[in-house]
Amino acid sequence: MKRVQIKDLKLNEVNKLAGFIENLRNKKTMCFIVLRDVSGKIQVTIEKEKHPEFNELLEKLTIDSVIEVEGLVVPSEYVKLNHMEMYPDKLEIMSIAEPSPIVAPKGEETNIDLRLDYRWIDLRTDKNTLMFKVQSHFINACREFLNKRDFTEIHTPKLIGAESESGAGVFKVEYFDRFAFLAQSPQFYKQMAMAAGFERIYESGPVFRAEKFASRKHATEFTGFDLEFSYIESYKDVMHLEEEMLTYALQAVKDKYGEEIKRVYDIDVVVPTMPFPVIDLHDLYDELEKRYGYKVPESEKGDLTTEGERLCQKFSMDAYGHEFLFVTGYSKENRAFYHMRDEKGVPCGYDLIWKGCEITTGAQREHRYEILKAQAEEKGLGEDVKFYLDFFRYGCPPHGGFGIGVDRITMLIFNEGIKESMFIFRGPDRLNP
Repeated sequence: MKRVQIKDLKLNEVNKLAGFIENLRNKKTMCFIVLRDVSGKIQVTIEKEKHPEFNELLEKLTIDSVIEVEGLVVPSEYVKLNHMEMYPDKLEIMSIAEPSPIVAPKGEETNIDLRLDYRWIDLRTDKNTLMFKVQSHFINACREFLNKRDFTEIHTPKLIGAESESGAGVFKVEYFDRFAFLAQSPQFYKQMAMAAGFERIYESGPVFRAEKFASRKHATEFTGFDLEFSYIESYKDVMHLEEEMLTYALQAVKDKYGEEIKRVYDIDVVVPTMPFPVIDLHDLYDELEKRYGYKVPESEKGDLTTEGERLCQKFSMDAYGHEFLFVTGYSKENRAFYHMRDEKGVPCGYDLIWKGCEITTGAQREHRYEILKAQAEEKGLGEDVKFYLDFFRYGCPPHGGFGIGVDRITMLIFNEGIKESMFIFRGPDRLNP
């Protein structure tokens, strides 16, 4: 007989199930097991008199051991767990678990660093299983949205021959007889696809940042979801596509998992209305000072400060009743050289803030070779980006795009820290497991 997941079992029929033991009560005449797989849970009830051959096996069982059982599944008004139970005729131990090293005393929570040391055990919870199902569904919904609009998924290299574009540090690695760098984003290659005439592309993949931050939102390796598309009229086209995509994806999450998220996390998934509110950075600082007394130093007014970003959550709800906020009007000193600039020299781009956290930097890119070359030289970039500048020497359409941090999206949906929101966290002090 073929094993089925608990969600697919058939009542009043013999089923074969396998999973982890979540709870175990081994009594004198009866043994009750709560069996868990990724799809659900069921009570397994064993009458010892009917199956004396199981007794030796039952004495070996521990919490988190893995077993396979085969037997009749019947409805039961006495069983609280889904009102059903299995009476197995076959029982096989697949793996015996040692006592968990991360079980905390009752009423206490295990230290996050210890839980990360044993992340594979820490992930065996309803909350974590749900989190990563939702993350997967969110990204799948983004793909679905873009595929319907004729976007092509590409996969760009993560080993590159020169330091890439942003101000963040890069990881330097040995590469045969020379050094290479881990890519900070797929930005250059997304734009190469525009020069290649692909017109609409996206990618989901790893991103590396050699930054020694210690905050709830930073990591040295994370998953990015990036896209780029051609023949736009302005960066507002990029903003509009992003708000459409996020609304579509969050609606998909709410439709499939909204009730479960509410039950397990006590969180309501809010599907945003469109259009998202937009504010110029200088106007935002005026509002933050007027409403909350936050005054930013003159020298920092060209970028959004950490405190300003945090206050965006309150301001956006107070002013617009909206969780999302587009912020525009950053100074050219604080934007990448490849951002197109308007007639006043202001970069044609934005940040998207959700719940007081930046999740996106997007922009229209400069596609004209001579202007792009001059802006690179202005930033002190020369030979390092020569290969990138060559993309624009042979014709390139106007284009723009953005990237979102998948782990930050997950973090904000569930109101968790970044360490809890990543399958495996990487930070300045963590390379294991």
